[in-house]
Amino acid sequence: MKLLRYGPKGKEKPGLLDAAGKIRDLSKVVADIGGDVLAPKSLAKLRKIKPESLPLVRGTPRIGACVANPQKFIAIGLNYSDHAAESGLQVPPEPVLFTKHVSCLSGPNDDVTLPPKSKKSDWEVELGVVIGTRAKNIKRADALKHVAGYCTINDLSEREFQIERAGQWTKGKSYDTFGPVGPWLVTADEVPDPQNLHLWLELNGKRVQDGSTKTMVYSVQHIVAYLSEFFTLMPGDIITTGTPPGVGMGMKPQRFLKPGDKMTIGIDGLGVQHQKVVRDKA
Repeated sequence: MKLLRYGPKGKEKPGLLDAAGKIRDLSKVVADIGGDVLAPKSLAKLRKIKPESLPLVRGTPRIGACVANPQKFIAIGLNYSDHAAESGLQVPPEPVLFTKHVSCLSGPNDDVTLPPKSKKSDWEVELGVVIGTRAKNIKRADALKHVAGYCTINDLSEREFQIERAGQWTKGKSYDTFGPVGPWLVTADEVPDPQNLHLWLELNGKRVQDGSTKTMVYSVQHIVAYLSEFFTLMPGDIITTGTPPGVGMGMKPQRFLKPGDKMTIGIDGLGVQHQKVVRDKA
C-alpha cells in the first residue's frame, strides 16, 4: 500500500493511493496516518479495503508529510563511503547518529525555506524508514519485522550551522522545512529489498546525486537494531539513513542552495518530491 496525508498544513487527512495513482480518502476509516495505524494488525485491516470503495479525492491537493506526529526523527550520517570521501571524512566504525527536530517536517512539495543567515544550505536525498512496532534491544535478524514502510526524504542541511558553529549536527539539520518526507509511505511488503533501491536528486534540472542503497555502509536492518540499543523506537518514528555522493559541500567549487533553486528528489517505487527554495524573512 501507499499511504499518504493530504490537505492544508495542520489539517491533513489520511489517504491511500490507488492503482491508477489517484488519492482515495481514508478519513472515515482512520483518523490519521500515525503510529497507531502502522501496527501490523492495523495495516492488515487496511489491506482488506478495496480502494475503489473509498471516496475519490478530486483535484490536486497539497501532500503533507506521510507520517503524522512522529515522536522521533532520527538520522544517520556518513552512511555511504563515497559520500564520506567527498566530505573529507572517514567511514565511521559505528553509525553516526543525530536527530532532526520534528518541527522541521514538511510536505514533499512544500517550499524549502532557507534561514535568514544561511550561506551553506545543502541537499541530501535519503531513504526513510518508518517504524511500525516498538523496538528495544532487538536482534538484527528481527529488525525488519519492526518496519512499517519506507519513504523518500530530503535531509536538508545548513553546513555552516552543522560544522562551523560547534556542538551537535542537529542545529544544522532542523530548520523549519528541512525535513520533506513523502509523498507517500510505501508499506514494507511492497519493498522486498531496501538495500536495492535507486535514489537520485536533480538541482535545476541537472542530476547531481545518483546512487543506490546497495552502497550503504550500514544496512536498514543493522541501523534499526543498532538504534534500539540506545533508545526505544516507537511506532511512527522516522529514520533517515544517509545520502550518496553529489551534495553541494562536496563539489569543487562548492555549490549551495539559493532562492529560486528547484529540486526534484526520488527513490524508485517510493515517489518523487518537487521543491522550490525561498528565503525565510522571519
